[in-house]
Amino acid sequence: MRAKRTLALILSLSLGLLAFAGCSGAPATAPGGSEAPAAPASSAGEEPAPEEAAPAAADKVLLVTSFGTSYNDNRDLSIGSIEQKLQAAYPDYEVRRAFTSQIIIDKLKKRDGIAIDNVTEAMDRLVSDGVREVVVQPTHVMSGFEYDDVVAEVTPYADKFDSFKVGSPLLVSDADYDEVVSIITGETKDYDAEGTAVVFMGHGTEHEANATYAKLQQHLTAAGHENYFIGTVEATPSLDDVLALVRDSGAKKVVLLPLMIVAGDHANNDMAGDDEDSWKSAFERAGFEVECVLRGLGQYAGIQDMFVEHVGALIAQ
Repeated sequence: MRAKRTLALILSLSLGLLAFAGCSGAPATAPGGSEAPAAPASSAGEEPAPEEAAPAAADKVLLVTSFGTSYNDNRDLSIGSIEQKLQAAYPDYEVRRAFTSQIIIDKLKKRDGIAIDNVTEAMDRLVSDGVREVVVQPTHVMSGFEYDDVVAEVTPYADKFDSFKVGSPLLVSDADYDEVVSIITGETKDYDAEGTAVVFMGHGTEHEANATYAKLQQHLTAAGHENYFIGTVEATPSLDDVLALVRDSGAKKVVLLPLMIVAGDHANNDMAGDDEDSWKSAFERAGFEVECVLRGLGQYAGIQDMFVEHVGALIAQ
């Protein structure tokens, strides 16, 4: 009797051990014979995943320097479009941006949280990034004070790179003037009608490069565009000069456009503003019907292509 009880106890213990072994160790099997999906492993105590390596610094950089503007939409349409066209044309270069106006840089930082380098900061960054080849392309219309300042600011860095080149402004050669005439008249052909004067407002400067405006007017007239007029906000030809010419032309309507890379503060206020001293108000007081077109030169595909050509010629040197 005692032997039977011992045998039953042994059998019971054996079955318990087999059941315990089945619940621990090997994974459970799902119906059909396949293994059941394992639960996600906990990340606690695991080694952190290695960080991705930072992208290698560019060997070649195309630094596009512009005066800048606080008008965000037009900045993207003008300066941004030039930069994008340059990046597409020269994919071996990393296109970077710098503004020359510290006032605009500070305003964008405070108002919008947008950080843009000034020229010195951009050049210092090129050096610290180990860039070897640098092309600096200003987007200025002429070689006035702003352009001269860029050249003076970047030139001391020349010996810090294997290759260092600075591009020219938009208008230099006679061919440049003819090309700009073709572009701006083509872009405004819908306004070129009998009795309409098309007036471009430039900035103007005390620099000798202010002669650029008179020369552009000469090229316009020589090309037969006698109802096109060039004036400036701060120099000559002045607003009064242009008003007199438009009166003599017999025009009844005036279309105003900026002769500037961006349609920024000057275009929106000095040209198209409602204040009594704006160009719009002055022409309206003189009896003209006035239409304002807030479109900077940088928005014209032809102007963008001119900068691409300038950079291409520079790289090829």
